[in-house]
Amino acid sequence: MDDILVNIGRQLKSARQKRDLTLQQVAKRTGVSAGLISKIENLRTTPSLPVLLKIMQTLSIDLSELELSSNISGDYILVKDGEGTKEVREDSKNLEYIHLLSSNTSDNSIRVYIVNVLGRSYRKPISTNANELVFVLSGKLTYLIRKEDVHLEKGDLLFFDGTVPHGMSNEFDEPAVLLKIYLLN
Repeated sequence: MDDILVNIGRQLKSARQKRDLTLQQVAKRTGVSAGLISKIENLRTTPSLPVLLKIMQTLSIDLSELELSSNISGDYILVKDGEGTKEVREDSKNLEYIHLLSSNTSDNSIRVYIVNVLGRSYRKPISTNANELVFVLSGKLTYLIRKEDVHLEKGDLLFFDGTVPHGMSNEFDEPAVLLKIYLLN
């Protein structure tokens, strides 16, 4: 179940890859940083209209080509086991993101994922434009927030400002499984 902005990020990434363009090539042509383009494609931020239009122009995408509808309707949302969508994120090797839900209101947006963190893996610090909530479903891992190590294990909950650079590592052989919620304002 995807919201419109998630669909746009995915579509931009797909269009870039179909044209065999790197993030750096698109950045150079648009004047938008490769980091921001990556964040848009990997659903870590939503683009402003001018940035979106620059990227679309560079990729020769017409507005009519984009899927701008939402799958969300009704009084509730139910995501059944196995219905999540796997996302490949270039900045998160050894992490498997399974997108479960995105929903927007006039005030905020929420994105919900299951994240599988492989054993003996590390993701360098990044930042997002969201508050983040992490609940450890299984395993153990360490979050690095600024320069502080926060050790987490099954049942632990961590909530933090995602604009602060944060990374993670799993120093164990066993994978860790997280429920991760992004709260965007």
